[in-house]
Amino acid sequence: MSAPICVARIGAAHGVRGAVKLWTFTEDPLAVKEYGPLMTKDGARQFEVTQVRVARDHLVATLKGIGTREDAERLNGLELYVPRDRLPETDDDEYYHADLIGLAAVNAADEPLGRVIAIHNFGAGDIIEIAPAKGATMLLPFTNAVVPTVDLANGRVVIELPQEIEGDEAPTLT
Repeated sequence: MSAPICVARIGAAHGVRGAVKLWTFTEDPLAVKEYGPLMTKDGARQFEVTQVRVARDHLVATLKGIGTREDAERLNGLELYVPRDRLPETDDDEYYHADLIGLAAVNAADEPLGRVIAIHNFGAGDIIEIAPAKGATMLLPFTNAVVPTVDLANGRVVIELPQEIEGDEAPTLT
């Protein structure tokens, strides 16, 4: 079995019959039902999604064996995983976040910049977070201009640091 990938997080209970709010981390939120049983990271518990529907900014899901509001409330905050080999293959220039975490970040001259520690999306596109050996982490747009090369085979990403970042100057106080 391959390494587990986090595909969803359970939120608060929804209603009185054991349904939960579910936030998915997949391109197609409803695909979470197609991956087979979802499990905790340690594999100790498994959950089968029996019903799922789209709500405002999340899904509402019914999980096999969870029949009361109290059962559902105990699951709040639980992250759900599937083995990597159960996920569909990616297209060219498409990556699972888990495949990028831990890669070395280098510049075009192959000089080390740090390691990829996270990929974020706050609604305006993906952002890659690089942790240098010393100093603060860098948050950069995950675009072809800034990240022209993702080399999974050699465990690295090439970063073209922007020359100028808007907002770099200190504000003038009057």
